[in-house]
Amino acid sequence: MSVAASQPVLVSTQGHLGVLTLNRPDALHALDGQMVKIMTEALLGWRADPAIAGVMVDHAGPRGFCAGGDIRMLAESGAKDGQEARAFFYDEYRLNHLIANYPKPYVAIVDGVTMGGGVGISVHGPFRVGTERTLFAMPETGIGLFPDVGGGWFLPRLAGEIGMWLALTGTRLKAADCVVAGILTHYIPSELLDALKAQVAGAMSTHTPLAALKSGLAALEEEAGRPQHLTSDTLAIINRCFSGESVEAIVDALVQDESAWAQEQVKILGQKSPQTLKVAFRQLREGRAATDFATHMAMEYRIGARVVRRHDFLEGVRAVIIDKDQAPKWQPATLEAVDDALLDSIFAPLEAGEGTEWEPITW
Repeated sequence: MSVAASQPVLVSTQGHLGVLTLNRPDALHALDGQMVKIMTEALLGWRADPAIAGVMVDHAGPRGFCAGGDIRMLAESGAKDGQEARAFFYDEYRLNHLIANYPKPYVAIVDGVTMGGGVGISVHGPFRVGTERTLFAMPETGIGLFPDVGGGWFLPRLAGEIGMWLALTGTRLKAADCVVAGILTHYIPSELLDALKAQVAGAMSTHTPLAALKSGLAALEEEAGRPQHLTSDTLAIINRCFSGESVEAIVDALVQDESAWAQEQVKILGQKSPQTLKVAFRQLREGRAATDFATHMAMEYRIGARVVRRHDFLEGVRAVIIDKDQAPKWQPATLEAVDDALLDSIFAPLEAGEGTEWEPITW
C-alpha cells in the first residue's frame, strides 16, 4: 500500500472536481485530528484554486460514511485537563464553519452511518445525497455529550420540531425519514453511486457547474420509500409536544398524550442524561434565534470545553462504549436537579485556564 493510500483521508481531483475520500473503514471513518487537518487544508487550497469548481466528500469501502468523532480520546482527555479535547473541537468546528461558508458547490455522499462528526462534514453543505444504507443520528444525549458540530444551528432549522426531537431522543433515521426531515437533499439507490459521482465530476467541467450539478442530481434521484418514524401522526405529536418551553414541559406533554408512540418517547428520554437534555434544549433554542453561524459555533465550543470534563460524559462513555453495561449513573439524576446555575456555568464565556475562545478561519 502506498503512503498516500494509507492516509485517513484521500485527497484527489477528477477534472475540475476536488474529492475528499474518508479512509478509515475499520473505524467507520470516524474523524480524528489528522482527518480534520487534511480536509481543512484541502478545502482551503481548492477554495483559492480557479481550476476546482466544486468539492465532493465520500468514503472508501462499503461501510459507513462517518460514525462520529474520536469519543475515547475526548473522554481520556476530559478525565485529565481537557486540553486535547478542546484542540480537537477547535479545529473540527473550524472545518464545520468552512464547509458552511464554502463558496463552491459541496456535495456529501451520505452513504451509510452518519453520526456526530459525520453530520458536521455533511449537513452544512448544500447537497446531501443518501442511499438505502444511510443511517443518521445525533445520539449524544445517551453518552452525556451534546449535539455539537453545529447541530444547534442545523437541527432547529429543520421543519417544525423535528430537530428538537432528534437532539433529545437521539433517534436513528434511515433515508426515507431523512428526506422527510430535510436532512438529505437527494436520494438514490447505492447501485447508482458510480453514475452519481460521474455526474458530479462532469458537472464541474461545464460553464455552469451549479446548474449542471442540480440537473444531474435530479436526473438520478428516486423516491426513498415510506418513512419509519416521521409519519403524519408522529409529526403532529412532535410539533405539538416538542415545542414546549422546557424539557420538563416536553415530557409532560408526551405523558399526557395517549398514543403508544408518545409513551415510547417518554421512556427514551428517561434513559438520557438529564444534564445533556437541558444543555441540548438551550443550545437548540439559542441556535434557532442566532443569526451568525460563527457566533453560534463559539457557543458550542464553550459547551464542549466544559462537558467533556463533567461526570455525565465520562460516565456515559464508560457505560456505553467501554464497559457496555448500558447503565450510566447520571449526576444530577433528574431534570429538576439540573438548575439554571449549572447551565449558565456550561454556556458562560471561557475563563482563565479554560483556553481561548473559538474563532473561525479567516481568509
